[in-house]
Amino acid sequence: MAASCLRAGGMSLLATDRAAPILMKEEHIEVEGCVQTVLPGTMFRVELDNKHLVLATICGKMRKRWVRLTVGDRVKMEMSPYDLSKARIVWRLR
Repeated sequence: MAASCLRAGGMSLLATDRAAPILMKEEHIEVEGCVQTVLPGTMFRVELDNKHLVLATICGKMRKRWVRLTVGDRVKMEMSPYDLSKARIVWRLR
């Protein structure tokens, strides 16, 4: 074996030998709401179905495709379980 594949103790280091911790990815909470206010910087104030207001921004794919959002549009959003006052708009509903 090549010297670059050896550990200090002389044992081989293969991809299966590495003991990397497996981290679970946090799941997003998917909610729907209605755009109440259009704010500067592609930010929106969105009212959820349970009457809570959250600050939302559009996702990168919507920015890339120039999707326009106006007051009254129904949107689908993803929220982090850690901060329930902010969201990411991922889809404009009809």
